[in-house]
Amino acid sequence: EEILDHPMHSEYFDIPETSAKVLDSETPLLAIGTTVTRTIEYYARTQKTQGECDLFLNPSNPPKRVTYLLTNFHLPKSTLIMLVSSFIGRKKTLDLYKEAIEKKYRFFSYGDAMLIL
Repeated sequence: EEILDHPMHSEYFDIPETSAKVLDSETPLLAIGTTVTRTIEYYARTQKTQGECDLFLNPSNPPKRVTYLLTNFHLPKSTLIMLVSSFIGRKKTLDLYKEAIEKKYRFFSYGDAMLIL
């Protein structure tokens, strides 16, 4: 299966009006986690403050509003590793994960984290 053909799951979101005002500004944004990232990016594309988000961020559909990302190390061959690649590209993602494996970082939930600047 081609990862880009994967049907993306949806997640419910609800953005308060005060948060939407910040998102509408040009302030650089640090997203904490992939759900927050997808929600902000969905809002940036649709201006919807409530609903279901099924946005699939990947190198061919990169973030437009989130500037920085704090997230854990995701499992290989997942849509979440594609989200990381949407920020830093495929090669850099693969190099980063190779180093993480060599240094025995913990992956997935409750594992080690990375800050993408």
